Amino acid sequence: MDLIGISQSTVKIILLLGLPSLIVSMVIGLIISIFQAVTQISDASLSFVPKMIIVSVFIVISLPWIGDHIEAYTLELWNMILNFGYTK
Repeated sequence: MDLIGISQSTVKIILLLGLPSLIVSMVIGLIISIFQAVTQISDASLSFVPKMIIVSVFIVISLPWIGDHIEAYTLELWNMILNFGYTK
């Protein structure tokens, strides 16, 4: 694997690990926006605080999954570094 392949796999792992939290944040934001539109409450903290709490809980719950992916990718990178060092 060359440098471009490493860059592509890095972007893939970043997207894989970041998108679930972003999707949860977007869904919660949509639900809160609908609630604010129905009740005509326009408080800024009403949209920020629940979203922050729910996304934080989601990240804490998904930490083992995130850690497994980061560990596997790190080991793959270290193996590539060792292979590059042994080639002549």
